[in-house]
Amino acid sequence: MTKQTTKEIKEILANVISLDAKELIDFEDDERKSVQQLVKSTKNRLEKHNKLLLHFEEMKIYENEARKNGVNFIAGIDEVGRGPLAGPVVSAAVILPEDFNLIEVNDSKQLSLAKREELFDKIYEQAIAIGIGIKDHDVIDQVNIYEATKLAMKEAVANLSPAPDCLLIDAMVLDLNLPQEKIIKGDAKSISIACASIVAKVTRDRMMAKYDQKYPGYGFANNAGYGTKEHLLGLETQGITPIHRKTFAPIKDMI
Repeated sequence: MTKQTTKEIKEILANVISLDAKELIDFEDDERKSVQQLVKSTKNRLEKHNKLLLHFEEMKIYENEARKNGVNFIAGIDEVGRGPLAGPVVSAAVILPEDFNLIEVNDSKQLSLAKREELFDKIYEQAIAIGIGIKDHDVIDQVNIYEATKLAMKEAVANLSPAPDCLLIDAMVLDLNLPQEKIIKGDAKSISIACASIVAKVTRDRMMAKYDQKYPGYGFANNAGYGTKEHLLGLETQGITPIHRKTFAPIKDMI
């Protein structure tokens, strides 16, 4: 019997979805180097997928527990932008359907720019509701970054439609008349919070990219307002911009 070509085997293995698949096991006995490489890459692909799937299921624990208790609309909440020297703090609140299936979702800090952008669009396609809250540099300077973050989170919740039945919040408690759970490092433990992390991150990064065009020389598109070498050099040579936080060092020492 004529052996299948490497091209034919590649097409077959591309459709394999289990490490126990008969095709994968059969081709393990093929001594051709090219086939062995295909088998190895297929196993790597499936192992990576299984790892993502396991992590995804672990991240649904809080949501699954809430649904067992009869809760329908569970909002995950996270923020981005507490540490930068410039720009707003942005919060997102996300309510996901029970059958949400984007297994690649993770804490936004663990994802590449391209992957965040891709998942951002898919989250918007699948989510039941998404709310955004933004508090700019002026509010941050008036009330401090911690309070501004809470205000942004409350605004994000208020912008949800339908309204949530309970909240899962990354390391924060809000003075809202809603059941809520504070989860330390929640963006790595809750799928709803992880989605909120991605939405908030992409939303803020896009804002900072526009500010970079308006105020060139600080690298806002690359550093998102954080105090990088490029940003600090821009401050030294050009001074502060209208979006800098005047209560943050070294800005406050330059006024």
